[in-house]
Amino acid sequence: MDISKENSIKLLSFDIDNTLIDFNTLKGSFTKTWNKYKTDSNVLLTYNTGRLIDDVLSLIKRGVLPEPDYIISGVGTHIYDYNNKCIVKEFNEVLDDGWDIQSVEKIIHNSNHPINEQPSKFQHSYKRSYFFHDATSEHIANIEQDFANANMYINVVYSGDKFLDILPKWANKGNALQWLLRKLDLNTNQVLVAGDSGNDSAMFGLDGVRGIVVANAHEELYKFTKHRQVYHAEGVNGDGVVEGLIYYGILPAGALVNNEKDHKDDFFIQQELNNIATEDEGEKIALIKEGYEKAIEALRKNITPLGFSACSIKDNIPNGTDENYHSVWARDGAITVIGSLPLIHDEEIHQCQRQTLLTLFEHISRNGQIPSNVRIKDNVPDYSGVGGICSIDSGIWVVIAFYEYVNVTKDIEFLRDHIDNIKETMRWLGAHDSNNDALLEIPEAGDWTDLFGRSYNILYDEILWYRSNVCFGRMLEMLGDYEQAGEYIRWSQVIKKEIIQNFWPSTQQKLFSGVSFAERQFTLGDTSYLIAQTTPFDFSWRCDVFGNILAFLHGTIDAEKAHQTFRFMLGVGVNDPFPVANVYPVVSPGDPDWRPYYTVNLLNLPNHYHNGGIWPFVGGFWVKFINKLGLKEMAISELHKLALINKEGISEEWEFTEWAHGTTGRAMGKAYQAWSAAQYISACHHLKIINN
Repeated sequence: MDISKENSIKLLSFDIDNTLIDFNTLKGSFTKTWNKYKTDSNVLLTYNTGRLIDDVLSLIKRGVLPEPDYIISGVGTHIYDYNNKCIVKEFNEVLDDGWDIQSVEKIIHNSNHPINEQPSKFQHSYKRSYFFHDATSEHIANIEQDFANANMYINVVYSGDKFLDILPKWANKGNALQWLLRKLDLNTNQVLVAGDSGNDSAMFGLDGVRGIVVANAHEELYKFTKHRQVYHAEGVNGDGVVEGLIYYGILPAGALVNNEKDHKDDFFIQQELNNIATEDEGEKIALIKEGYEKAIEALRKNITPLGFSACSIKDNIPNGTDENYHSVWARDGAITVIGSLPLIHDEEIHQCQRQTLLTLFEHISRNGQIPSNVRIKDNVPDYSGVGGICSIDSGIWVVIAFYEYVNVTKDIEFLRDHIDNIKETMRWLGAHDSNNDALLEIPEAGDWTDLFGRSYNILYDEILWYRSNVCFGRMLEMLGDYEQAGEYIRWSQVIKKEIIQNFWPSTQQKLFSGVSFAERQFTLGDTSYLIAQTTPFDFSWRCDVFGNILAFLHGTIDAEKAHQTFRFMLGVGVNDPFPVANVYPVVSPGDPDWRPYYTVNLLNLPNHYHNGGIWPFVGGFWVKFINKLGLKEMAISELHKLALINKEGISEEWEFTEWAHGTTGRAMGKAYQAWSAAQYISACHHLKIINN
C-alpha cells in the first residue's frame, strides 16, 4: 500500500546500530541497496544515532554506510551538515539551558544503583553515557527523581536493557529531528523514521511521522509504537528497513528481490549456466510466451458462477470420488487467485477471483473453519477430506490469498466487509497450536498431501502459518489497527524462529537436559534444507520441495540458506525431467515411512502423486524461487521446462495437467488444472517475460 502518495516523504531519519547495520559485525544490506536504487533526489537521508559524529563519519568513509545529508548524533545532542561538512552550532545553543555536566556526574556517582560509565569515546560535552543492566521502569523513575530533587531537569534515556544516557532536557532523537525539520521547513508528516530500541521512541513520538520497526526491535519500542502508524518489518536490520522503504514507495519492489547475494560464481551454479548458454534463447522465450496464452485459455475453462473450479468441468468427466474436483476448493482456489492476480484488469478473471473468496467466506463455520471445498452444482460445502479429516491448510491459504487480493486491488471496503471472517479463521487456526509453542499440530492427511503420511509439525503448514500471520498483520495495518497488526507481525517472528530451530538440524545446536528425542537425533548430522516434519518422538529427513520453496519466497529463510537448499535440490534432480517433484527421496515399500494406503488407486506408489510426483503448479513457485535468488537465466530455463510439461497432455497439447510421473514425465491427473495454469502465469510475470 503506497501511503506516501498522501503526504510525500521528504526526509528519512534512521537509527544506525541494529537498524541499518548489525552492531557487532557492521554488516547490512542497506548501503548496497540504497546506492543502487535510490532515485528520488528530493528525499533527504539523515542518520539519528547514539554514536558520536566522528564514529559515524568513519563508517561512511569505510563504505559501511552511504553518504547522508545530515547526521543527528549522540542521541540528539549534535546535528552535522554532511554536505557542508560542519556542525550546526545553532542547535547546541538550545541545549545549554540548565545543563551542568559536573552535577550530572556527581548525582550518578552517588546513586545506589549498579551503574558503570561507558568508555570515553561515547562521551561528549552534551552527553553522559552509562551501563545499567536490566533496569526496571522503577529504577529509571528513581534516577529521574534524583535529578528532580536536585532541581535539574534533564533527559534520561534507557535502551537495549543496558544503555543509560543522561542528556540536556531538550536533547533526544525526536527533539533534534524536530529542530532540523523547522530549519528545513518540513512537516513531521513528511518524515519516515526507523529504529530498533527505546532511544528511538522520541522519533516515533513526533506527531504525524511514519515509521519502520525492524523485526529485531526491543520490546520497549514495540510497546511505544503499538498505537502509531508504523510498518512492522519481517526482516532484521537493513533488510527490514529496505522492506519498509518499499512499502512506503521510496524504493522499487525489485530492491528487495535483487538485494540477495550473487551466487553466479558458485562452481555448481556456473556449470548449469554454461549448459544453459548453449540453448537457443529465442526458441525458449517463444514457447514460454505461447504457453502464457494457452494458460489464460486453460484458466478461463475454470471460471464458474461460484469461482474457480479445481479443473475444467467440461473437459473432465467425474468418476466416483473424482466428482469433488467439480468444486471451488479453498486451497486450489486460493493458489489460483494468487497466481492469476497479474490478470486483475481482465474483468471476467477478476470477478472470478473475487467470487472464489466470497463463496468460501459464505460457508465459514461458526467456529471459523474455511470449508475444504464447495460443490459447484449445489453450493454445498465440505469441511473434511480423506477419512473425514479437516483440511488445515485450506484456511491458511485463503487468509494469504485474501491479503494478496486486497493488496493488489486496494479494495479496503472489501477488506472491511470480511476482516471479521478472517479474524475467526485465524482464531480457528491458532487453536491448532494446542501446546502454545507457535507451531501448528497437523493431523495425518490434514493438508494438500492428503494421501501421504505426514503429521504433527509439518514444514509446509508451518511456513504457511508464518505467512498467514504476516498477511493478517498487514491487513490490520491497512485498516489502521496498528496495535493488533504489530502483535501478529511480532508473533510471526516467533513462528519463524521456531521453524528454523526445529526444521534446520545442525550439529552446532547446544543440548540441554530437557531436549526431546528428536532434538537429540538432530545432533547426528547437518542438513542443507528444512526437513519435512518433526514430532515429539521422531522426525523425517526427507526434503519437502514445496515447503522449502515457500520458505524462501515467504521470507522464512534467508538467501544463504535458500542457496544451500537450491544446490541440494538441483543436485538430486527434483527438476528432472520437469519442475518439480514434490518430495525427495520418494518413499518405497519397506521404508519405515511407508503406509499400506499408498497403494489405494495406485496413487502414491514411488514417483507417483504426492510420493515424488511432478506438480506443475509447484513448478511455478520453483521458477519464482530461482528468480528471487538472482539467477534469472536459470529461472527462464526452468520456466521453459515448465512450459514443456504443461504442453504435455493426456488427450491433447497444453492441458496444464494436475501432475506428472516423477521419472517418465508423463502427464497424469486431471486436465486444465486451474492452479497449474495460474502459477505458470504468475511465473511469467515474475520474470517480467510478460509485462504487467
